[in-house]
Amino acid sequence: MANKKSRTRIWIILVAAVVLEAISCIQYFYSRAGLRADAEHRAQGELRRAELEIDVVTVEMEAATKMLAATTERQIDHPDSIANSTRLLLQTIENVGSAGIACKENYFPAKGKWYEICSSRQADSSIYTRQIGGADHDYFQTEWYHNGLNGNDICWSEPYMDEYGARTMVVSCTHPVHNKKGEVVAVACVDLSLDYLQRISEYLQIYKDSYYVIRSGKGLEIVSGMDTVSGRKYQIYSEKIDKTDWEISIIIPEDVIFADLNRIGLIAEILLVLGMALLLFIVWHAGRDNKRLMLSTEKNQSMERELHIARTIQMAMLPTVFPPFNDRLDINVYGMVNPAKEVGGDMYDFYVRHDKLFFCVGDVSGKGVPAALVMAMTRSSFRYITAHEENAANIVSEMNRTLSEQNSQNMFLTFFLGILDCKTGLLSYCNAGHNAPVLVKHQTSKVENLNVVANLPLGIVADFVYQSQTVQMEYNDLLFLYTDGLTEAENNNHEQYGEQRMLQCLSTMTDSRPRTIIDDMQTSVEAFVDGAQQSDDITMLAVRYQTPAIIMDNDIQQIPQLADWVNGLGIPEELNMPVNLAIEEIVSNIMLYAYPNKKGQIFVEFAQIHKDKGEQILFSISDNGIPFDPTQQKEVDISLPAEKRKIGGLGIHLVRQLMDEFHYRRENDRNVLTLIKRL
Repeated sequence: MANKKSRTRIWIILVAAVVLEAISCIQYFYSRAGLRADAEHRAQGELRRAELEIDVVTVEMEAATKMLAATTERQIDHPDSIANSTRLLLQTIENVGSAGIACKENYFPAKGKWYEICSSRQADSSIYTRQIGGADHDYFQTEWYHNGLNGNDICWSEPYMDEYGARTMVVSCTHPVHNKKGEVVAVACVDLSLDYLQRISEYLQIYKDSYYVIRSGKGLEIVSGMDTVSGRKYQIYSEKIDKTDWEISIIIPEDVIFADLNRIGLIAEILLVLGMALLLFIVWHAGRDNKRLMLSTEKNQSMERELHIARTIQMAMLPTVFPPFNDRLDINVYGMVNPAKEVGGDMYDFYVRHDKLFFCVGDVSGKGVPAALVMAMTRSSFRYITAHEENAANIVSEMNRTLSEQNSQNMFLTFFLGILDCKTGLLSYCNAGHNAPVLVKHQTSKVENLNVVANLPLGIVADFVYQSQTVQMEYNDLLFLYTDGLTEAENNNHEQYGEQRMLQCLSTMTDSRPRTIIDDMQTSVEAFVDGAQQSDDITMLAVRYQTPAIIMDNDIQQIPQLADWVNGLGIPEELNMPVNLAIEEIVSNIMLYAYPNKKGQIFVEFAQIHKDKGEQILFSISDNGIPFDPTQQKEVDISLPAEKRKIGGLGIHLVRQLMDEFHYRRENDRNVLTLIKRL
């Protein structure tokens, strides 16, 4: 009986041991599978991110190469103009290390057998342009030249050391250049530095001892990290970049993936022995729930990662410095994009060239990363084309052709382009299916939609003929641009904010600064939606054309003009009254005493400057009347009774009290008074 009981106990122990070992093996197997899946998930996520970032760069490089080729085709018989085109490309697109045009043998007889004009970015960010073709640099023998010469479209080269152009390891993007007969006569080449790819690839090292590499279509290494996997078992994960045929790989040693599992193995065995029955149930039940949870979590994380990448691309392309033009007082610009959770493709951009403000607002039809890529390409096209073209219709037409030819995602873009001549106030513009901007007239406080020809959005019909229009802006007029995310913002009752609310809001702040207008508009929308989830990007851009100076005749009846002028300068509202009082006092004295014969003019100029002590506003008041220095007048003792004080001097006393600094100088037979107020 005892032997029977012992045998029973042994069998029970053996069965328990087998069960425990089986449980341990199952847990180990699933743990390894989970860790391997986690490593794969992390690797694929980073590979996808790297692919998207490299796609942004390659899309920009390909667009730049095509635009350089197209520009060269229009100037193919003018070598000096070709050189200017390569230089202009580097000035407008920051990621380009060098760009060149390589002509066929003896194409320009006066230039010799070889003629390759190249512009490259130097270490100090300057641009160096020169002819580099010759016997010591026979580009006829290079791979990139043959790719461009024999191809019909964009080609990417294998990596190589560019000793004459960028002077670093590069890959080249090329496109053939045709003459008017359609013959290939040159190759446009834009170089991408491998140093740049190395920098954006460093986050691919997701584990301490993992290893990453980017290889070309022929298997050559373009960039790589330190090899840490030699002699070790490893897992390799790869992603193909379709545009360039490159392959990105992450290689992770298995002992790194399973390091934590090996450390806790012994503890797991002990815990399994102590709770075999309970653990068996938990493993089965938790395994089933965990599988569902992992699938849901992976899906959510993938969506969040793509949205983060799209938002990063979108926000990196927008101007972020406000006020943007400290050296200009004739324009005041402010813009913002408030992205929705499901990021769209809203964008705005602006810059000044030759006293003209070029600005635009656009809205891509799609969402997420594809829309962000289209937005990036649109912004690059806007900067490049406006650098050499000032006709609004021509600019939009060329942008439309570029987007239509590269629109693999079948997206379209509503777009508005404006060109404001800061000297005359003439606004030239072209609309491409976008919401009509709102023009706010300063003199009449009238708020109305700008008259626009609708035209088609960009990216639909490549050869569509766009029409441009003009309107004359007066001093202190404001143009308000927006995307439909503003007027279509909904509250919890599914009511839209609407155009009428927007116009009503604008009508209450016609004299406000652009930043104040946009901030108040955003506050108005937030109050209306009352916490409802935002479904689309909200983008706003405000442009005010303002005057920094006023010229007045020696006529006391013109004094009221000063108040309107001061109110339109955009200084803090609490300073309008004291500044106006001080200026009126000075101008009144000049009109009464500076011109005995009652003929003359007074010039009042405004400036906003930055000093070490902080920001200041400055008013310069000048006349060519009789010399007089009011700063030499003694301070008035206002503690004395009125009957004991000398007549006069209270006006100058008032100016000294209202302003922080008060200076006089005689310059070129003119009295010049300077009033300074610190902000």
